[in-house]
Amino acid sequence: MKVLMFGWEFPPLSTGGLGTACYGLTKSLSKKGIEITFVLPYSGDVDADFLKLIPAGNVKIRKIASALQPYMSSQEYKKSLGKKSIPRIYGSTLFDEVHRYTLAAEKIAEEEEFDVIHCHDWMTFGAGIKANKKKNKPLVLHVHATELDRTGGHQVNQYVYDLERHGMHKADKIIAVSNFTKNKITTHYGLPAQNIKVVHNAVDFSQHYYDENFEIKKTDKVVLFLGRITLQKGPDYFIYAAKKVLDKEKNVKFVIAGSGDMEPFIIEKAAELGIADKVLFAGFLNQDDVERAYKMADVYVMPSVSEPFGITALEAMKNKAPVIVSKQSGVSEVIRHCLKVDFWDINELSNKIISLLRYKPLHETIQENAYFEVKRFNWDVPAQKCIEVYNEVIRKG
Repeated sequence: MKVLMFGWEFPPLSTGGLGTACYGLTKSLSKKGIEITFVLPYSGDVDADFLKLIPAGNVKIRKIASALQPYMSSQEYKKSLGKKSIPRIYGSTLFDEVHRYTLAAEKIAEEEEFDVIHCHDWMTFGAGIKANKKKNKPLVLHVHATELDRTGGHQVNQYVYDLERHGMHKADKIIAVSNFTKNKITTHYGLPAQNIKVVHNAVDFSQHYYDENFEIKKTDKVVLFLGRITLQKGPDYFIYAAKKVLDKEKNVKFVIAGSGDMEPFIIEKAAELGIADKVLFAGFLNQDDVERAYKMADVYVMPSVSEPFGITALEAMKNKAPVIVSKQSGVSEVIRHCLKVDFWDINELSNKIISLLRYKPLHETIQENAYFEVKRFNWDVPAQKCIEVYNEVIRKG
């Protein structure tokens, strides 16, 4: 079976969970004999060493020269056009560029042979619709996040929402990364539940980017937040909880790893709360440093306002960091050995952080049980579910 796959993130060109998911899924599909042409908007070179990790011959990367980047806002796109390295061929706005990418993708669809189209998130939906019209092949849309998730339901970009909704109604099948996301799609996008297949994400245990004997000598306990510093990820709740923890526990450092539009606000808020010396901003981390950060953490916190899945929770469990996750997340549906909290309840969040820092038996029990639990989340399971979706839409087509 041949799949034409449209994505906008693929390692090493990744800034979040979408790239991790695309890579893990593609790798497992390839092992199962699926031939994939992965179309990626990118203006540079894909690292060939990464592709060597995928079984030879089953995956081909097609690039479309583009200034598009994952999770890019209109403001960030406009700012990027000011760089000398950005050619003038690109669209004058983010949405012009998405349209240009869509037209370029249509040409690739003309050149490639495939049985099914698989699109990851909103920037690629138009490309998938064009490919569907061009070759009359079934269209599968994989929803990793909606505009309602990215904005927390506030100041929703109507253009993006409309594009998402239009794409979903054109698709032969929707793949949602959780029941949390499926419910959001049925409620806010008007899709019948039978058109949506839930395929939870996974984690890759075959890859380690750090030294197995890696150890850190530290005097303070470490509480880690890792992700984009945006409204969706709840960094403000993390910082408010940090203040409450530090009122009771002095030898604790709170590490925020990532970048995003809320970063200046969070830095200012840490200073305002009088905890600036206890909050470390690590910036965007490469994969080696991400896993070292997990290894360093005594507690990992994912306080997302609206998290379709949350692969970082699985990654933390894999690296034996006890996890506290928002109940407003997809991953909370499928993991048991963690602590769960409503994102807005900073009193409960701070109490749970303190419990994991103070009580060694609780910390060790969650740490060990979570490590064994996460081993069942391998990418072969979602890959097989995707193949079942492919077969279903091909039969119906």
